[in-house]
Amino acid sequence: MDKKISVVINTYNAEKDLARVLESVKGFDEIVICDMESTDSTLNIAKKYDCKIVSFPKANHKSAEPARTFAIQSATYPWVLVVDADELVTSELKEYLYNRISEPDCPAGLYIPRKNYFMGKLYDYPDFQLRFFIKEGTTWPPYVHTFPKVKGILGHLPKNRKELAFIHLANDTISLRLKKTDLYTDNEVEKRHNKHYNSFDLVFSPLWRTIRRYFFKGGIRMGKAGFINAVLEGFYKFVTIAKIIERERDYDIR
Repeated sequence: MDKKISVVINTYNAEKDLARVLESVKGFDEIVICDMESTDSTLNIAKKYDCKIVSFPKANHKSAEPARTFAIQSATYPWVLVVDADELVTSELKEYLYNRISEPDCPAGLYIPRKNYFMGKLYDYPDFQLRFFIKEGTTWPPYVHTFPKVKGILGHLPKNRKELAFIHLANDTISLRLKKTDLYTDNEVEKRHNKHYNSFDLVFSPLWRTIRRYFFKGGIRMGKAGFINAVLEGFYKFVTIAKIIERERDYDIR
């Protein structure tokens, strides 16, 4: 198999961080930008870096996931590294991936750790993301917060080697987190169309997510930022379940 890697980046109005992201992936064999009809300078930035640019209709899509499979299949080379438009790739990660695909026991897909930040604090590490895989046969479900379906054995990069992790540039304000909660939970309702929740779930599922995020996922070590983040995570779960219950009800107001 050809030992070349295509970097695939889905974009929509991504001018804020895109130049830094593209600088970080220079040196890979190809960079594919799959743009969802951006109205800012995203495409101008991509052209400066000699990216291969393909388009996917924005329509009413609220996340990049509906365009993921199309983007992956637009890549030229057999290995694909999917990078978000607000993530940096370290030189150590690039070297590791090229070395790994040269080895006979390389898995068909690799989970890569990611460094996330909230209110300036690192949280939820290693937050493994399945972003490196063989292109052939790989598909991505069209729902937010999903992983691709890869044919073959999967592996994980060592989490103790933090220099291999994606660096997530998003350091959202609370206001932006709340806006994303409303946007993304609409997609969660679509993804969970066969799920049914009761009042017990509405109370205890968000509560458990908050407790898990704060006590068991390291939030307690982040001080006030960790507590705020844990509550916001629980609120995300609450809104998701509430919207699913709302969808199931037949409101007849007279």
